[in-house]
Amino acid sequence: MIVAGGPVIPNFGTGSSCEVNNGWFCTDWVRQHWGDTLQPALFQHIELAAIAIGIGFVIAFALALVGFRFRLVDPPIGIVSDFLYTIPSLALFQILVPFTGISLLTVEIALVSYTLLILYRNMIEGLRAVPEEVVDAARGSGFTRAQTFRRVELPLALPAILTGLRVATVSTISIATIAPFVIAKGLGQPIYAALSQDIFKTEIFTAGGMVIALALVADGLLVLLQRSLTPWVRA
Repeated sequence: MIVAGGPVIPNFGTGSSCEVNNGWFCTDWVRQHWGDTLQPALFQHIELAAIAIGIGFVIAFALALVGFRFRLVDPPIGIVSDFLYTIPSLALFQILVPFTGISLLTVEIALVSYTLLILYRNMIEGLRAVPEEVVDAARGSGFTRAQTFRRVELPLALPAILTGLRVATVSTISIATIAPFVIAKGLGQPIYAALSQDIFKTEIFTAGGMVIALALVADGLLVLLQRSLTPWVRA
């Protein structure tokens, strides 16, 4: 829709004066497009982040077990995770697309790659921070190696592990906004659409604000989880 003497904004049907003038935040547009644009994008964003964090956590935990048990392999694993984290997202997409295509898999591989450094480092540091005398006491009490790990080392490393999970979750929710460069999913899609349509401010600020709110809510839930699983830390 073109308005004489005014900005060009996307055609969202009969727009309010705020939309016509491309205002900073048009509540009418948000109400009108919550069901067909914002809510689906929010659910897609949660799905993108949850898949990446879940897969990344499993991979990082398996690698941390290997790195903790065999210290010689820790530096190579750390170097690879560091390297993956430094690759710019758009460059990583370019590398992956010839192999995985323009697909959800491409996006998830990139997102999972960015979680590994944070999760792996926190897991390793948490496990290694367990006092040796505590481990010796557990073994002296008759615990097997597996029991010592499961009942002593892992619980004591849990605060560091969950801290890493919090950081990885917040960063993944943020980084997931790049998904629309490959597939039209997530809260990055309304932002990308607004930028490609003469920068419609309301869509950008609404979607961006939802990303921030989602990250804060996820972090808050993980804080509650951490407090419930590690009550001795507060004590």
